[in-house]
Amino acid sequence: MMPLFDDVRWQPRQAIGAAVLSALIAVLSGCASTPPTPGQVSQNGVDEPQRAEDVARVSRERSRRDYPEIEADEAGFTITEQLRISGEARADYQAALQVLRQERYEQGIAMLLDIVEIAPDITAPYIGLGIAYGKIGDLEAAEEALLDALTLAPDHPIAHNELGIVYRMAGRFDEARTSYEQALTVYPGFHYARRNLGVLCDLYLADMPCALEHYEAYLAAVEDDPEVAIWVTDIRNRLAL
Repeated sequence: MMPLFDDVRWQPRQAIGAAVLSALIAVLSGCASTPPTPGQVSQNGVDEPQRAEDVARVSRERSRRDYPEIEADEAGFTITEQLRISGEARADYQAALQVLRQERYEQGIAMLLDIVEIAPDITAPYIGLGIAYGKIGDLEAAEEALLDALTLAPDHPIAHNELGIVYRMAGRFDEARTSYEQALTVYPGFHYARRNLGVLCDLYLADMPCALEHYEAYLAAVEDDPEVAIWVTDIRNRLAL
C-alpha cells in the first residue's frame, strides 16, 4: 500500500512521521450494520475546512482501550484496529487519504472531520487530522487531534510519534522527547520513532550520547540508511569514540 507522503523519509534529519508508513492506514474491520448518516457535504463532495475548535473531540472520560496487534514488514508497520464500521465510512477514509497524498490538506481535513463525526471511535482519522493540521501549520489543532487518538488508544505508537513531531515543530522539545520515548516504550521496534528521537537529541537538545544511542539502534533495525550512518560517524568523531 502506498505511503501517504513518500518524500519525507529522505529529507535530511527531518522527523519521520507515520505519513511515510503504511501503518497510518489502519485495517478497519467492517461489520454488517446500518450505515451512519454522513455529514453534510458541499457540491464538490466535501465540507469547507473547519476551524480547529470545530473538530469533533473525543471525551476524555471515554473508556480507554489497549491497542491491538502491531506487525512489521518491509513496507513499514501495520496496526489492526478491530471495530464495527460501515463500508461507507471506510470508503470515505480511503478517499480522504488519497486527497492527503495529493497534498490537498484542507480538503482532506474537511473529509476526515466528517468521518470522525460518523465514526468517532476510530483512531486513524484523528491521526490523519494530526498530520494534516501539522502540514498547514496549525499545531494546536494537530496536538488536539493526536490527543484524541491517544484518548481512544493510549498505547498507539504512531500517535505518540506524530505528537512528538508536533511538539518538536512547536519548540516543545522536552515534550517531544517524552512522546518519542512513549512510542518506543509501547513498541521498541518502532524504529521511525527511534530515528526521530536521535534527530531531536542531536539537533535540538545537544545530547550527543542520546543521539548516538538512537541512531545506532535505528541503523541496527533498518541496516541500509547511508545518511544516518554519516551522522553516526560525525557524532563518534565529535565524542572521540
